[in-house]
Amino acid sequence: MRIWLARHVQSALASLGRLWRQPLGTLLTVLVIGIALALPATLGVLVRNGEAVAGRWTSVRDFSVYLQPGLPVEQAGELAASLERRPLIAAVRLITADDALAELRTAGGFAGVIDALERNPLPHTLVVRPAADADDAAIAALADELRALPAVELVQLDSDWVARLDAMLAFARRAIWIAAALLVTAVIVIVGNTIRLDIQNQRAEIEVAKLLGATDAFVRRPFLYTGLWYGLAGGGVALLLLLAEQALLAGPAARLAALYGGSFEPLGLSRGGVAAVLGAALAAGLAGAWLAVARHLAAIQPRV
Repeated sequence: MRIWLARHVQSALASLGRLWRQPLGTLLTVLVIGIALALPATLGVLVRNGEAVAGRWTSVRDFSVYLQPGLPVEQAGELAASLERRPLIAAVRLITADDALAELRTAGGFAGVIDALERNPLPHTLVVRPAADADDAAIAALADELRALPAVELVQLDSDWVARLDAMLAFARRAIWIAAALLVTAVIVIVGNTIRLDIQNQRAEIEVAKLLGATDAFVRRPFLYTGLWYGLAGGGVALLLLLAEQALLAGPAARLAALYGGSFEPLGLSRGGVAAVLGAALAAGLAGAWLAVARHLAAIQPRV
């Protein structure tokens, strides 16, 4: 066991030393791997933040019921009370036409227009909040039922945009998986091509080692560790790029949230995401090295 461990430690350190002695080539390869891995990870972080934003409004499924113009406020109040007694409705809030007009006046820029009106053109509005256990199908059926009421002019589902956002996020998640698969494949090709060049550059050493009785496993081991080092360093670069992106976007994201009257703390890569990036980097590095070694190392035989 000690001999086996010593051999692997020796191979790992030897491969690391070779990379250290060619810093420019190693740095360029590591940067390419890091950028390739950072791209899908960045998209994943953006989708994660989008899901966090959408999650704030997913539970708010209120919809607005605009009543017929000229409907007496008493009838609007009676309709609100009757709707609130339904099991699928948690609460109903009545916004009278006068209240809506007063709110519009304070919004700024409309005072002159409102003063010129001979009558209030706004209808009474009911803001309906469905029960927590009501699903989307039940809410849609309830909205259709309210549209059929004689006192109702229009029913506007305010949560429709949330459903559209969820659909876009689902599409983005699928696109990220495709992009991640393609970019990890690109990393495998990059590492494989780099290891292939290393094998060609060390062809004479490999021939001498095989002539002295070295096994394929002994010759193969340092190249596999080289692939692992490439993957580990590339994964570290990808994580550093993600941290830099988060720091650069934190300020603009906070200002954008403030413009919409809220606060939002951008989410970074989760622990599972960090493990996924490092795992994908190590797996891609090892896979690229293994493919290169399996294809090119067997073709090198000692000349006698």
